[in-house]
Amino acid sequence: MKAVLIASFALALTAAAGAQQLPGTKPLTMDGDLAAQMVAGIDKFCDRELAASIERRAAKWHRDFASPEAYVKSIEPNRERFKRIIGAQDKREPVEMTIINPTSSPPSLLGKGAGGLGIADSKDFTVYAVRWNVFKGLDGEGLLLEPKKKAVANIVALPDCDWTPEQLVGLAPGVPKESQFARRLAENGCRVIVPVLIDRKDTWSGNPAIRMTNQPHREFVYRAAFEMGRHIIGFEVQKVLAAVDWFSGGGSAGASPSPLPIGVIGYGEGGLIAFYSAACDVRIRACGVSGYFGHRERLWREPIYRNVQGLLDEFGDAEIASLIAPRALIVESSQYPNISGPPSVSGGRSGAAPGLIVAMAVAIVEGEFGRFKRIVADLRLTSATIVVNDSSPFHLLNMYLQWFNLRSDRNKKGVRSIHSQDPALRAHRQFTQLVDTTQRLLREGEARRAELWSKVDSPGAGGFMPKITDPEQWRVAQKELRDTFWDEVIGQLPKADKPMNPRSRLVYDEPKYRGYEVVLDVWDDVFAQGILLLPKDVKPGERRPVVVCQHGLEGRPSDVADPKKSNPAYNQYACRLAERGFVVFAPQNPYIGGDKFRVLQRKLNPLGKTLFSVITAQHEVILNWLATQPFVDKDRIAFYGLSYGGKTAMRVPALLAPDREPGAVGYCLSICSADYNDWIQKNASTTSKYSYMFTGEYEIFEWNLGNTFNYAEMSWLICPRPFMVERGHHDGVAPDDWVASEFAKTRRRYDLLGIGDRCAIEFFNGPHTIHGVGTFKFLHKHLNWPEPKDMPIVPLNR
Repeated sequence: MKAVLIASFALALTAAAGAQQLPGTKPLTMDGDLAAQMVAGIDKFCDRELAASIERRAAKWHRDFASPEAYVKSIEPNRERFKRIIGAQDKREPVEMTIINPTSSPPSLLGKGAGGLGIADSKDFTVYAVRWNVFKGLDGEGLLLEPKKKAVANIVALPDCDWTPEQLVGLAPGVPKESQFARRLAENGCRVIVPVLIDRKDTWSGNPAIRMTNQPHREFVYRAAFEMGRHIIGFEVQKVLAAVDWFSGGGSAGASPSPLPIGVIGYGEGGLIAFYSAACDVRIRACGVSGYFGHRERLWREPIYRNVQGLLDEFGDAEIASLIAPRALIVESSQYPNISGPPSVSGGRSGAAPGLIVAMAVAIVEGEFGRFKRIVADLRLTSATIVVNDSSPFHLLNMYLQWFNLRSDRNKKGVRSIHSQDPALRAHRQFTQLVDTTQRLLREGEARRAELWSKVDSPGAGGFMPKITDPEQWRVAQKELRDTFWDEVIGQLPKADKPMNPRSRLVYDEPKYRGYEVVLDVWDDVFAQGILLLPKDVKPGERRPVVVCQHGLEGRPSDVADPKKSNPAYNQYACRLAERGFVVFAPQNPYIGGDKFRVLQRKLNPLGKTLFSVITAQHEVILNWLATQPFVDKDRIAFYGLSYGGKTAMRVPALLAPDREPGAVGYCLSICSADYNDWIQKNASTTSKYSYMFTGEYEIFEWNLGNTFNYAEMSWLICPRPFMVERGHHDGVAPDDWVASEFAKTRRRYDLLGIGDRCAIEFFNGPHTIHGVGTFKFLHKHLNWPEPKDMPIVPLNR
């Protein structure tokens, strides 16, 4: 008897020891804050990807060096892609150059009685305040310096965005005389247009009826524009190119100049716009850039209004310069505008993204310029030059003028002001026009999305009419659209390349389930982590459905899965589901740590990726691991997330469909709680108090989402799999009508496919929280798991 007792005791000890980790896993020995370690590891991964992007770019180029003409033709596809990613693709109108009358008289077309309308005069030129149309609702505005003798060249001179055109001409203080390159160009016989650029102040950034922010004006425009596939950079490039249209005789009325050599030249932000404009338009003969040129692998540190989705996947500054070749390019390594960050937080204004502009070392500028020269070495260029200048004068100007057969005499006789105008009023007009343009694009977004989906839909009474009405055919038809979503919006990273190497440890031991912390490898330095809740009554050989329960912003798996931790937003819903017999996995998503995670988005965007590129890869590893567990039915893995977890519920299940490729494991249904709404309005509206335009979530904006996938369209990628929305009436994310109107489009798709029973919404009288009534019933029904008779479904947010 004693031997039997000893053996039984030993068996119990063995079982207890085994329960400290899951079968088939190694012991998890990582200590400290695993979420912070996850973010730090992804940061290292991003740095490697940024460094590796330089070598990868060559694969996107197919240069033909047989002749200069062949070269220009061979890089045209790259030029078109460049214009698209900077948001400079809108068709411009025929240009009218209008003089803004310095008196109260109406504006006049240039050449029609313009003689007495100048605002300033010099021995060599007259200065006019001008406006020119670009496209619907958008004008350029600035100064025109018209030579008194026959012009010898046409130049667009671009100041840094914190300089006014008047400063660049010498009509206002603030720019050293030798740096007033617009004036100096005009004194040497050039016709010069000096556009207004949107500045870095925060005067008008916000809506007085809602909230004012400390976002630089450029950031405020950037946010809404980025969501709609446009950019503050692209808008200003378009203004420059409209001026080039006018120079080229493209005006529809007024006195259009005779065709002459055209150039662009700029400093600071103006240098960026000049550089990008020359890359976009081969009519520009020469480009001068000062205070902007170098490597861009640290673009994430610069102000967010320079963030361009996918830029570094194909274009560093060397590659952009190669779009200008074989035309003239003169780069000056000089002082940069000193920008240490956005306007300070004060008077209730906040929310701006961090970002600074720091002058690049001469060696860095020379290194990037040298890389450009190596790229185009077979062209044997003599038209590209670098100037090193540590002081303020534009040393490049004399060299720049040589490309127009001119010689600078640095005339210092100055300009005499005749009429004054208020630069602040003009700046406000330009800012307001750009904001209004983004809001027009926002209103037109639904029509653009319909165009994208026209392959599978036709217009119909009450909305779209699907060309496909069979659910299984829909699975096949949506694949191309899913690829578009993954490749062009979310960004697809390579699959995990490390063995999963699962590690686990016991963290909870409750009457009905045990909880294990699990870590899985993805890439070097990148891992997936979460908590698995495993019911104790799983029988040998039994495979149960899984619910993946996802936390929100700044959350942790313990927020949803810790039986001792009460969080009113989550109401321990993972625990409640485990008590109902579901296997539950609560992953750690990396949107935690404030700017530490937001900088990941900043690093990923220039690579054409997003934070959800990483999250999707992590979830793919989680799904693959769950599928190997003997207690999991891999065909019944559901997703249920709240807030940012609901944001995840719209994106990750849309991408990780079970049929996306042979042998794939995917989410069989998705539940979006406390997030589903008109997401495009939520991001880009300047008139709604719910909008992210007024908040600190500067990473939230997704490139061109407004023209491709609102939440209804994302749900269509989940369809025909079951999909549900959980919505509290008092949830401050968005109003009920946004949720209901967007969901109507989701429900219509399911109904017209004959599967309306797979789609549901539950409104409840509560806040931003898990309710757990209709959603729990939905899970039991569609995961084919019976409701426990001794556990009635009651609201979790009581």
